[in-house]
Amino acid sequence: MKNNNNIKLQRVVVIAGFLLLTAKFAAFLLTKSNAILTDALESIVNVIAGIIGLYSLNFAAKPRDEDHPYGHGKIEFISASIEGTMILIAGIVIIGKTIYSFFYPHHLQQLNTGIMIIAAAGAVNFTLGIICERQGKKNDSLALTASGKHLQSDAWSTGGIIFALVVIHFTGFTILDNLVAIGMGIFISIIGYRLVRKAIAGIMDEADYDLLKKIISHLNLHRRESWIDLHNMRVIKYGSVLHIDCHFTVPWYYNVKEAHDQVEAMNREVENVVSNPLEFFIHTNACVPPHSCKVCLKNDCNVRQAAFENKVEWNLETSLRNKKHGL
Repeated sequence: MKNNNNIKLQRVVVIAGFLLLTAKFAAFLLTKSNAILTDALESIVNVIAGIIGLYSLNFAAKPRDEDHPYGHGKIEFISASIEGTMILIAGIVIIGKTIYSFFYPHHLQQLNTGIMIIAAAGAVNFTLGIICERQGKKNDSLALTASGKHLQSDAWSTGGIIFALVVIHFTGFTILDNLVAIGMGIFISIIGYRLVRKAIAGIMDEADYDLLKKIISHLNLHRRESWIDLHNMRVIKYGSVLHIDCHFTVPWYYNVKEAHDQVEAMNREVENVVSNPLEFFIHTNACVPPHSCKVCLKNDCNVRQAAFENKVEWNLETSLRNKKHGL
């Protein structure tokens, strides 16, 4: 259901992108403003990126198969990287075109009409951007979140352009057209770079320390006496699905069912703190007396071989390394 809603919203983004692209280029042809041209060029990126985003959302929604046992969600990172690259290129092109215009200036005209056209386009983009980003964060869709951020950046740049054109209209200070265009080009380039950086981090399975800290802190707060140790924890993201694996130590004398019950209990605790669909892969270890006894919280253990010494708090440092506590 979430995927269907994401796809429907992305279709609206693509259709709106085509309409706004036409309107902005009409405004440029009327005014000959470099600032408006930057807006129009970014709209080309919006349309292409919207189409790529729509494709990626459709592809990511496919169920896992033999060729893609972890699903198809990784394509959202690829889509976001392409969109970010295009935003970055658009920013560089805008800067280059504006620098050229410093040496070969041209006359601005019909600014009133141009301002009204891009103001309407900016309002539509900002509204769509807010909706896309909120739904993207709610459904944990990087592709839809990227579209939302892109549309909002477009709207903010449009706002700056409108301000500059109004000043030009009343003061005749036409050089401001080029200055604003360069500023918007730099702003757009920075947004593109940040989006590419985030997408590459997802493709490379870069550790999300904020998410890991959130999960580990919750487990530490709600740990049971029989949860002796947690280590080698990792989180990999495929679209909206989180694949979590770790090593989990329980008393050595537990049978398979008892150990599995503890694994299920830990799984439920993670589900309480993370809204994403989860796949939990836990490697269950037996404790190693007398070393594990020194950090074991279990009071009713009849086979303890060493006295309890101290509780090991589960945190990023103790839970990410591949080593049992107490050894």
